[in-house]
Amino acid sequence: MAYEKRQNQNTNMQKPSQGTPPPEINITPELAQSLLDSQHPDLSDLPIRHLDSGWDNTLFRLGNEYILRIPRRKVSVQLLRKEQKWLPILSERLPIEVPTPIRIGTPDQNYPWHWSITPYFEGQAAAVEPPDDTEAIVLAHFLKALHQPAPEDAPANLLRGVPLSVRASQVENRLQRLKGKTDRITPKIERIWQSALAANTSFENRWVHGDLHSRNILIHKGKICAVIDWGDLTSGDVATDLACIWMLFKSESVRQKAIEVYQPSPDLLARAKGWAVFFGAVLLETGLVDSPIHAEIGRGIFENLENN
Repeated sequence: MAYEKRQNQNTNMQKPSQGTPPPEINITPELAQSLLDSQHPDLSDLPIRHLDSGWDNTLFRLGNEYILRIPRRKVSVQLLRKEQKWLPILSERLPIEVPTPIRIGTPDQNYPWHWSITPYFEGQAAAVEPPDDTEAIVLAHFLKALHQPAPEDAPANLLRGVPLSVRASQVENRLQRLKGKTDRITPKIERIWQSALAANTSFENRWVHGDLHSRNILIHKGKICAVIDWGDLTSGDVATDLACIWMLFKSESVRQKAIEVYQPSPDLLARAKGWAVFFGAVLLETGLVDSPIHAEIGRGIFENLENN
C-alpha cells in the first residue's frame, strides 16, 4: 500500500495502475548475512530464511525470534526510518504488539541504506487467517489507544489522514476503471463514497497508522497478535484507520460492536466508510495486475460495505 502512495505522487491517476515495482537492489540471503556479519555479529550465526518481498521491503526470518526488514527501494527507506523513530514511543501505550526495532542497521560498503531487526510474531495475516468475531472489540480498543493527539513533529503524509476531497478524483478514476473489470462497484458503493465526501471534515491531528489493511494485522489462533508495517504513520483524520473494520469483519453485527466501543461521530463513521472505499479500490485495481491476494481483499471490502 505504501507503493500506491508514492505512485500517486508521480503519475497521472487517469492511467491504469501498475503492479508491484521491481527492486532497485536485489536483496538476497547472502546480502542479509553480510550485513549481520559486519554490524551485528552476535546474531550472525542464526539461520536466515526468506519470508516475503513486498512493495517496500524484503523480509527474512532470523532464527526463531527476529525478522530482518531490508528496504528494496530507496523511496522506502524514509518509511523504515519513521518506524525506527516513532514505534518505540507509541508501543508503550498500545495494547497490541508492534514491530519496535530491536536493532538498527546502517549503510555500509555492501548496502547503501538503513535497515531493521524487529521481533518475529507467530501468526498469519488477517487476509489469510480471519480474526475471531470477539476481536472486533479488541481492535476498537487498540484504535482508541492509538488515536491520541499527535505532537507537532509527528511525521507528515500528504495522502493518509487527509480530507477525502484530496483523494476524490483519484478514487473516482479508479472506481470508473473498475466498473469495466468487476461488478463490485455498485450504486450503493457510489452512494457510500458520496456520503463520505459530504461529511464534515476533521482537522484534528491524531496518530494514524495509515495502512491498516488485513495484510498488516497478524492473527494467531483467532486473536490479533500484532499490527505491523507502520511506514505510513502520520497525524490527521483517524477515519483512515477506522476503515479497517470493513476489511476484517464480514458480519454487520460484529462490525457494529466495534463501532459501539469506538463511538465515532456520524461524520467520522461516514468518512471511515469512504476510506474503506478508497482501500478497496486501490487493492482491487492494483491486485488485478499481479497480486491475487490484494484483489481478494479489495473484493471483500466492497462486499462488506455492500452488506452494511
